[in-house]
Amino acid sequence: MKYDFVILGADGMQGLIVAKDLLLRGYSIITADLYQTKIRKLLRKFKNRKAVFKRIDLRNTEEIIKLLKKSGSDVVINCADMYWNVNVYKACLAVNMNCVDLGSWIELTRQQLNMNKKFKKIGKTAITGCGSVPGIGNVMLKYASEKFDQLESVDVGFAWDSNMDKFVVPFSMKSILEEFTYDPRLVENGQWVQRKPLEIVRERNYRAIGKQKCFLVQHPELFTFYKYFKDKGLKNVRFFAGFPEHSLVKIHSLIDLGFHSDKPLKIEGAKIAPFDLLAPVLKKLDSPEGYKEQENLWVDVAGIKNSKKKRILMECIVPPVKGWEDSGSNIDTGFSAVIMAEMIKDGRISQNGSFAPEAIVPPQEFFKELWKRNFVVYENGKTINTGGKQISEPQLRYSR
Repeated sequence: MKYDFVILGADGMQGLIVAKDLLLRGYSIITADLYQTKIRKLLRKFKNRKAVFKRIDLRNTEEIIKLLKKSGSDVVINCADMYWNVNVYKACLAVNMNCVDLGSWIELTRQQLNMNKKFKKIGKTAITGCGSVPGIGNVMLKYASEKFDQLESVDVGFAWDSNMDKFVVPFSMKSILEEFTYDPRLVENGQWVQRKPLEIVRERNYRAIGKQKCFLVQHPELFTFYKYFKDKGLKNVRFFAGFPEHSLVKIHSLIDLGFHSDKPLKIEGAKIAPFDLLAPVLKKLDSPEGYKEQENLWVDVAGIKNSKKKRILMECIVPPVKGWEDSGSNIDTGFSAVIMAEMIKDGRISQNGSFAPEAIVPPQEFFKELWKRNFVVYENGKTINTGGKQISEPQLRYSR
């Protein structure tokens, strides 16, 4: 029996979004994870669709290979923890399959992109960082870069808010705690520079969000933006993460309590790191009734055009979408991964090798798909993906 897609990490937040979106679009899927906490409920809801669950441990590459061989699919959407991305790439190479994932730390991203020749040799495509940022932000940079003769600097990031002061897990809690506590890196004057956490903080007024403080964090875009655009003069790259105040309070509380630690503790004979406890616990948290989120993904590009300084601000507004309220603004990650996987499957992305999105995803076609999902893309305040349709300014800016 053949399936259209294989989803790894399907019981996690993004895996569930990807699975639901594909099922709504009529695709057949194999969902796989170490756990079956929430995916069971989703598959019951779509019991008349072609969808199954398989238990898998991504630490075992041979186990991944075995699953992929039996799937009959040619595209893997990997939504699992980033630490298994390289394992999944190796498995895809072994069985000649295409793959997209949500991104990794810089060191892992480098390993994935170094597999370019291997994927090219088997005639398949791998794209890492196919979510929101990385993902949508990378494609916005690709679009903007074509309007410059020379690039100088790129700032990229996100800001979001909700309609109530209730903590809902924004995305991978493990990744968030790492971003808050690791010394962030940036590219400054063509050199890699390291800072202290929260050393660089900026406040700006974000479309659809309002004023919010964002702080410098480490992200794979620092590596991929510089890799693909340094020959066009790019010398400065920074990534900024923004959270509403009520969310920041909870995150700092978890750090103060030691849940960011990766040092294993012995608990009833078993050894487990504190932050590894968070995923299964936080999975049980549901969004409160009436809860809504909105997010602004942005890329600020500066450079030269016709010997004059030029600047372009790209923004993608992710509004609350009917039927997806329980996922909040996390839909931008899952939806983007689905779009890129679909584009590989139907041939709109046909170049073989291992890439980040800014190297291979066609911006206009990608933006059209975002519009179908109610995401609006702006270039210096002007909508560019609505097909000429006039829309009103996003009005979320929640009042307390």
